[in-house]
Amino acid sequence: MMQSSAVFSPSPSLPLLKPRRLSLRNPVSVSSSSSSNHHDLNISPNVIPIPSLSRRSWRLASSDSPLRAWSGLPSPISASLDSNRFKTAATAVPESAEEGDSSGKLTKMLELGLLFAFWFLFNIYFNIYNKQVLKALHAPMTVTLVQFAVGSVLITIMWTLNLYKRPKISGAQLAAILPLAVVHTLGNLFTNMSLGKVSVSFTHTIKAMEPFFSVVLSAMFLGEVPTPWVIGSIIPIVGGVALASVTEVSFNWAGFLSAMASNLTNQSRNVLSKKVMVKKDDSLDNITLFSIITLMSLVLMAPVTFFSEGIKFTPSYIQSAGVNVQQIYTKSLIAALCFHAYQQVSYMILARVSPVTHSVGNCVKRVVVIVSSVIFFKTPVSPVNAFGTGIALAGVFLYSRVKRIKPKPKTA
Repeated sequence: MMQSSAVFSPSPSLPLLKPRRLSLRNPVSVSSSSSSNHHDLNISPNVIPIPSLSRRSWRLASSDSPLRAWSGLPSPISASLDSNRFKTAATAVPESAEEGDSSGKLTKMLELGLLFAFWFLFNIYFNIYNKQVLKALHAPMTVTLVQFAVGSVLITIMWTLNLYKRPKISGAQLAAILPLAVVHTLGNLFTNMSLGKVSVSFTHTIKAMEPFFSVVLSAMFLGEVPTPWVIGSIIPIVGGVALASVTEVSFNWAGFLSAMASNLTNQSRNVLSKKVMVKKDDSLDNITLFSIITLMSLVLMAPVTFFSEGIKFTPSYIQSAGVNVQQIYTKSLIAALCFHAYQQVSYMILARVSPVTHSVGNCVKRVVVIVSSVIFFKTPVSPVNAFGTGIALAGVFLYSRVKRIKPKPKTA
């Protein structure tokens, strides 16, 4: 009884309060003894007696709440609420992260789709306007020079305005890039020569044989032995081009051989880029390399053009040929801009996708160009010719899929 009275007597340091029923929460339990006329507190032996608690272990709550013993451990209810609150916040973060990832992927897909659309569109406009200029002005060297000149002006503007970082090129790098510039110049020149002689659709059908030249040149100079899958994909390409050539209405040997020469030079450029092994740093990416090649092609093409064709882009010469000067200038400018734009976009796509995806896109691009040129120029196409073109393009698509398959290593 002395211990109970000690509990209920107010401490001298506490203010005088009205008598209230003391509510003691865990870990003290209150029980009533049936054998006594007075209320008693039964304190568990595992709990520290209340008188031994220091004075600061008690705190006054609000006026309508009782005195409570301080405990460093949270109550089960508050701990459960805090735990639920923590779990809710923890589960909310991954959901928001997943939403951010999905929106980012969607943005990248839309961006890549726009790049492919521009790639195809620039190719269509280039081939249509370029064909019209070459048909009116029989000067493929002059037209090629104009295209390199317009591209060089755009590159100079980008570097001057810091729209694209101007590279620092050493003499050794320029010497290594020079062979690439030579074959790049010849490739574009031969393409324009072919477009001036035969239809756009036939030129691009012949250019579908690029994989054939790539396989042959890689085997000859790089020692890369093609797999049976690659050889199998080359057969329909060669057969389809041969079938389309036999039935082509606009066929002539000058146009056919020019397109073949374009295939040879363009694929030589790819082989040389591997053979020469140009040392690339951060300032020499694909777009920068293409820009340097364009500038060098202008320097290489200018003296050859003036010596071979003379100056045929003057208003007086164009008028003497019976062609509208303004139309030729406008169409030449559009063709040159589209030529440079689709090359730039092609490298931008290549930086975002794998080479296989880029090859498949290039195959689809060729189909789009052929179909659009047939519709625009109303090119007569026989069923056999269409079948041959389709077989060749199907072979190109198959080649783009199987060329990445590596042969199984031979086991001893």
